[in-house]
Amino acid sequence: MSTTSQFDVVVIGSGAAGLTLALALAERANVAIISKSRLSEGSTYYAQGGIAAVLDAADSIDAHCADTLVAGAGLCHEDAVRFTVERSRSAIEWLISQGVAFTRDTDSQQSRTAQNNRSPQMGAALDEIGADYHLAREGGHSSRRIIHAADATGKAVSDTLVDRLQEHPSIHTFEHHVAIDLVVERDNPSPVCSGVYILDCESNAVRAFHARFVVLATGGASKAYLYTSNPDGASGDGIAMAWRAGCRVSNMEFNQFHPTCLYHPQAKSFLITEAVRGEGGRLLLPDGTRFMQNFDERGELAPRDVVARAIDHEMKRLGSDCVYLDISHREPEFIRSHFPTIYQRCLDLGIDMCKEPIPVVPAAHYTCGGINVDQRGATDITHLYAIGETSFTGLHGANRMASNSLLECIVYAQAAADSILEQLDQTQWQVPPPQWDETQVTDSDEDVVISHNWDELRRFMWDYVGIVRTSKRLERAQHRVELLRKEIADYYSNYKVSNDLIELRNLALVAEIIIESALRRKESRGLHYTLDYPDENRHPHDTVLYPPSYRSQR
Repeated sequence: MSTTSQFDVVVIGSGAAGLTLALALAERANVAIISKSRLSEGSTYYAQGGIAAVLDAADSIDAHCADTLVAGAGLCHEDAVRFTVERSRSAIEWLISQGVAFTRDTDSQQSRTAQNNRSPQMGAALDEIGADYHLAREGGHSSRRIIHAADATGKAVSDTLVDRLQEHPSIHTFEHHVAIDLVVERDNPSPVCSGVYILDCESNAVRAFHARFVVLATGGASKAYLYTSNPDGASGDGIAMAWRAGCRVSNMEFNQFHPTCLYHPQAKSFLITEAVRGEGGRLLLPDGTRFMQNFDERGELAPRDVVARAIDHEMKRLGSDCVYLDISHREPEFIRSHFPTIYQRCLDLGIDMCKEPIPVVPAAHYTCGGINVDQRGATDITHLYAIGETSFTGLHGANRMASNSLLECIVYAQAAADSILEQLDQTQWQVPPPQWDETQVTDSDEDVVISHNWDELRRFMWDYVGIVRTSKRLERAQHRVELLRKEIADYYSNYKVSNDLIELRNLALVAEIIIESALRRKESRGLHYTLDYPDENRHPHDTVLYPPSYRSQR
């Protein structure tokens, strides 16, 4: 039988956004963190490159904003960009105060320049965090502004914040628990989120979590694609749940494909950080010829959408399975010290990046659209927040600039925490959610249906809704996803829920939203490139989709 648990705040997701929010609330609120796997098993943990922030005297907030706006191809919301970048330094200071060990570089010319030339205002801030951190440069950035922990920044952030959770008895963690659906009270002037149904994957029991606030920090939906850099949990759960609950969703056609994922049968979605190109890595054709200069004057440091399309073009033109990323011209000690994780992983697979190029291919990496939120992370439903990759803040526009994602997680998590704390004492409890009803369903004996549909979905999304699109391909994908969703809905209504079924249901819905968004955009912009509309429209606009329940609830 189902049971009900009660918390001030339920945070769904345990990446950088969810962990930051929980820690910011811990002194005043009773918090539950729901994690699909282990607390650290999410996209944050696998993030390599770093966090973009204005930390160097030669850099500026205006420059970081300008770079982000250019990368976003005319669709960034300038207020969201400035809101985020202005808080970048304080976000890094907070992470360092938590114990994140970013890579230092005390002997570098960069550090000496920062110490000698910084303004008094910048100097005061740098004195708090130290002026001796190594700053990398990545595609689209005009300056070195990527603070990092070698090539495993996400792991350093995740491990540190998870460790900090242990200090707070008011934070309760639920590993191997999967959110099913939000509970929304509609007998109010406006809809109010009052909880969420959660599957305990170890006992297969469904629990109702009653909360004054619910925060979606579930990450993106890149598992909709056959090839992705993301871990298995990136199935768009938060976006799907918010849509079913009545939230608007925007710009889901902009799926970022990271240009360089390791191409090897045993690699399974291993990312080669953009910092390799930032430190001089060269993209090569199978014959050893460089090609990026034929597509963009910035070469390997062009924004990700440009690099991914160039690689995709060359692979199709040549019929090649991959291209190559070569940094072997740098000193071996430099490579091993700056990219120890990548070096060891490649070496384990028989590739010595100090001596030979790395085979790479593009792969789905980041969901630039998501649930509509304001600068507090608040959604269309009262007391429901969304932060991190699952949200649409307007920061990324049509193409996310490298290393802005973890920054967005920290900044908006802290903003959401401030908003929740302002309301906490005045917020009344809603009626507890009803118990989960399983009286009309049975155990499934046909789980092969789930695995078959999962495989079909990801394959046609890759083939028809990938890096280069056409209207005909999108219409074909739309037809397939409609049939697939009907099959899944029938299965869902007759059998008990499981982790795989929940993810498949969510992924199919999000795939349908991606396809519909792509069909509505009659232009090529940023990450959305269609052969039928190769030019940009003069007046850029967001693609905003409204769920069926949105208008009826207002």
